[in-house]
Amino acid sequence: MPGDNTPLSVNAPTVIVLASGRGERFVASGGSGSKLKALLLDKPVLEHTLEAVRASGLPWHMEDAGHAGMGDSIGAGVRATPDAAGWLILPADLPLIQPATLLQVAQALSNGADAAQAVYQDQRGHPVGFGRGSGPALAALAGAQGAAPVLRALREAGRVVDVPVQDAGILTDIDTLADLARAQALLLNRLSS
Repeated sequence: MPGDNTPLSVNAPTVIVLASGRGERFVASGGSGSKLKALLLDKPVLEHTLEAVRASGLPWHMEDAGHAGMGDSIGAGVRATPDAAGWLILPADLPLIQPATLLQVAQALSNGADAAQAVYQDQRGHPVGFGRGSGPALAALAGAQGAAPVLRALREAGRVVDVPVQDAGILTDIDTLADLARAQALLLNRLSS
């Protein structure tokens, strides 16, 4: 098991960016087209998320093949990266996620956690990190539920580390036009600080 000082670059997990969703709630709320293409301060939501992923320096894979459910997307992403040291599952509609948050969750995995989840003000969010041992269970996922069953089993076994972060972006997903407006207000506040 890696020690607390294991360099992250040696044992870095791969970020799986989930960009396959249809965004039906966004359209139902009055949005037009894909929520990932919706502009947030003159840049698409997806580009904000990818900028944070790139800035983290972690390896990454975007799963955008239009899968039917989140489980299908996660499974495909894990199968596409079989040699990864682990995986950080990151929905693409989290445009305020900070690179430091990705690194904190990745570090928890590198330090030997079987799974790790970002927590902001006592609320769990994304990314959720899984060690290499979860690969077969993640690769077998299908349907709408995502990795919740895998995470739940690990929590029940006491094998999940909650990672406290100072990042409201772990909870700021874009599902509706109101979410987009809220994210814009938070981003403007962050930029003016």
